[in-house]
Amino acid sequence: MKAAVFYGPNDLRLEKVPVPEIGENDVLLKVDMCGICGTDVHIFRGHFPAPNLPLIPGHEFVGHVVAIGSNVDYVKADDYVTADINISCGHCYFCRRQQKLFCPQIRQIGVHMHGGLAEYVKVPAASIYQVPATFSPRQGAYIEPLACAVHGQDRANIRTGSSVAIIGGGPMGLAHIQLAKLKGASPIICTELNKTRLQKAREMGADVAIDAGETDAVEEVLRLTEGRGADYVIEAVGSIHTYKQAFQMVRRGGTVVAYGAAPSTAALELKPFDIYSKELTIVGSYAGTYETWPEAIALIQGGRFDPDKIITQIAPLEEIVGALETAEKDKDVIKIQVRP
Repeated sequence: MKAAVFYGPNDLRLEKVPVPEIGENDVLLKVDMCGICGTDVHIFRGHFPAPNLPLIPGHEFVGHVVAIGSNVDYVKADDYVTADINISCGHCYFCRRQQKLFCPQIRQIGVHMHGGLAEYVKVPAASIYQVPATFSPRQGAYIEPLACAVHGQDRANIRTGSSVAIIGGGPMGLAHIQLAKLKGASPIICTELNKTRLQKAREMGADVAIDAGETDAVEEVLRLTEGRGADYVIEAVGSIHTYKQAFQMVRRGGTVVAYGAAPSTAALELKPFDIYSKELTIVGSYAGTYETWPEAIALIQGGRFDPDKIITQIAPLEEIVGALETAEKDKDVIKIQVRP
């Protein structure tokens, strides 16, 4: 099969490799579509740990079942499915408390084991979710990132009528705008440097879209909230500069959601006294799992969330390196998906 194979920083090759051999508890999917995530760009540049090389990246995929392990009786050939990429041991302290993202043995498809930037991908049958037949491949491949955003919203616990500032108008920032709107947040404020993304933020439901290249984003958020700061601030960029802004624009007693994936070696200087005296709540949001997957499917199926408003480009697998470079550098392009 054709696959994008990652060998190390800036070394991603399109190669012919063997189709994965499945075990008795696995299924094999023919990939219909696989999204490119910011994490994939970080992996490509060597800024995100991918410990098992060579690796086929790609974790936002949807496809059809073409082979089934001997122990699998709840998935059948030609089922239209996606898969929770988070695979844990199932029996440790965290797994038994429904916190598998913290499992010491956690593995993620496309990060620690071969993923969906290929014609076929192997996944554990226990991770499979059925995708409605009405979903396009574009919609199906957006279930995973939407599940991540749903998890971030759950971690924030946004209340109706609360002010929400979202830093970044990329695919995840836009998803958070739409989800915050569904929660009844008001006002919803987005800060972003790119004018195309600012316009898209307005289309997705932002009450105010701040051009951070022309206006001091922190001062403007404070002005819009009568000097208090936002009730909730979601950092969806992953840079030290914007993380600093998040703590400057949240109100006393407010919540900061660390959603953007900063480089693993980046460090942020915080004053513990500010956290203490302002009684800030700081929550991290790493990935979607468990109920966030069927919730994401329900949001798309019910017409509450439309991935087509975010997806701007479809690329063939042969152009994967160029697609990653475009995703990194061309901010007029919001979301790229790959059709193997």
